[in-house]
Amino acid sequence: MFAKAFRVKSNTAIKGSDRRKLRADVTAAFPALGTDQVSELVPGKEEFNTVKLYAHRGDAVTVYVSGGNPILFELEKNLYPTVYTLWSYPDLLPTFTTWPLVLEKLVGGADLMLPGLVVPPAGLPQVQRGDLCAIALVGNRAPVAIGVAAMSTAEMLTSGLKGRGFSVLHTYQDHLWRSGDKSSPPSIAPLALDPLDLSEEKGSVQADPALQGDMRRLTLEGEEEESGEVQQMYGEKSLSEASEDPSPGGLNPDPTDSRTLQEQMDALLQRCFLQALKCRVKKAELPLLTSTFLGSHMFSCCPEGRQLDIKKSSYRKLSKFLQQMQQEHIIQVKELSKGVESIVAVDWKHPRITSFVIPEPSPTSQTIQEGSREQPYHPPDIKSLYCVPASMTLLFQESGHKKGSILEGAEVRAIIISYAKKNDLVDADNKNLVKLDPILCDCILEKDEQHTVMKLPWDSLLTRCLEKLQPAYQVTFPGQEPIVKKGKICPIDITLAQRASNKKVTVVRNLEAYGLDPCLVAAILQQRCQASTTVTPAPGAKDSLQVQIQGNQVHHLSWLLLGVSGQWVRSRGFRTQEHGVTCKDGKEELLTSGVRCSSWM
Repeated sequence: MFAKAFRVKSNTAIKGSDRRKLRADVTAAFPALGTDQVSELVPGKEEFNTVKLYAHRGDAVTVYVSGGNPILFELEKNLYPTVYTLWSYPDLLPTFTTWPLVLEKLVGGADLMLPGLVVPPAGLPQVQRGDLCAIALVGNRAPVAIGVAAMSTAEMLTSGLKGRGFSVLHTYQDHLWRSGDKSSPPSIAPLALDPLDLSEEKGSVQADPALQGDMRRLTLEGEEEESGEVQQMYGEKSLSEASEDPSPGGLNPDPTDSRTLQEQMDALLQRCFLQALKCRVKKAELPLLTSTFLGSHMFSCCPEGRQLDIKKSSYRKLSKFLQQMQQEHIIQVKELSKGVESIVAVDWKHPRITSFVIPEPSPTSQTIQEGSREQPYHPPDIKSLYCVPASMTLLFQESGHKKGSILEGAEVRAIIISYAKKNDLVDADNKNLVKLDPILCDCILEKDEQHTVMKLPWDSLLTRCLEKLQPAYQVTFPGQEPIVKKGKICPIDITLAQRASNKKVTVVRNLEAYGLDPCLVAAILQQRCQASTTVTPAPGAKDSLQVQIQGNQVHHLSWLLLGVSGQWVRSRGFRTQEHGVTCKDGKEELLTSGVRCSSWM
């Protein structure tokens, strides 16, 4: 609704009687809020405005603004909270979870499709069609969008999580959010789950240990323990070639097993296949892409200390192995679209599945897991800042700042407002206008405007000041001191390139700025994608490496980068429809996990 700029009709202060009526409406709309919380949301004496506006599609919307931030909006006599409100009350609405890469498409005006949902171990929240819901990202409970459920939870599960799930009304980074202080979502840890909720008796979806293992391996760069491994892995030699060498990180066969390496890999392949069908795959997930079955289910069932590598088995290819399982009538595989195979049916009562006993983890593997000193990857907190240039020093020197000072957006706004009020620049007839003195004229106006523009609205004045400042940013890794740098931080760049013989490769750049070691990322991608992976110097970038993976691997990258906010990930060149990506009218768009959108933002 607010994906594009809206037109403001009026902006007025709300009266005391209207505040009392609004409190009653909020209490009725959100009974989970207590009396004190409602009074805090709709204050009695603080500044509180009502803004009436028209959205870009013509919808008449009433927005309630407190402390400079929109906290509620009313559409067709229905009240909705904004993301600013939900960050203070994250449990106000039933919350569904999606991937970080989906966020930029929601900001562009797309609705959330059911394939884009992440099903938590405790199952989906119970909602009915038309219920108001919040949408959060994996790893952070702070909502980033508000939408209306297009179907009930029961209907979602019956449909196999296919189709449109939510009509999105408002998102983080849309124009309604931009009308506030533009703060970023806080980091709110997901709710701790009762271990009993993960039992099969309750029919819940199991957590993905392979993904957890992947994220544990994405440790922050600079750790001494891994520096030696990085030096060994880096170079012109590809990581897939390095895996052929006998080493502790390769096949890891059982030394007590008298069988050949190929026979051991065949047995491991059979074990992971049966365990995935018995413990992980649900009937509602069918049809299931064979690549997803391998990457998300079979790899997760691989025991600690072992590595599943189909190329080292007698089957050589996943398709050949699945054909053998189809001949044994365990599964049924069909090519639903050209070149893309899916598992469409499973015989859950097959003797091989029913008789399969899930192996218990060995004491050795438990000891290794408990004694591991690898730390899980935590994405950095990235904050946009502003640097005072020489042309703006006169405006900021009264507040004690000089050339090169680093400020946050809220600090800049406070300084501008204080300067205008201290120098009596607020127009006496219209408080929404600010008169421009010589210093403001020199700092924010163009040369051809200095004799024609005498006053500016507050929002235009603040916007112009921010645009004239130089960009900077602050990166804070957990447990470390913040790092402040000038300029703009480069997003993680994911590009699909075409090589000789029409072969496609996925290239990932700028991982180092986010605490990701390119060599370790490449090693994980090699295992998950079962594809050749190389690490080479990034062209045109000093002391930076790029990871190249054979084929279109956007699905696996979305899993690996789930902790990084979507605003710091840029994807280009993806065109393969079976991976959920299309290209329209020369504009690229990334449709992650079934989310539909109309243009690249």
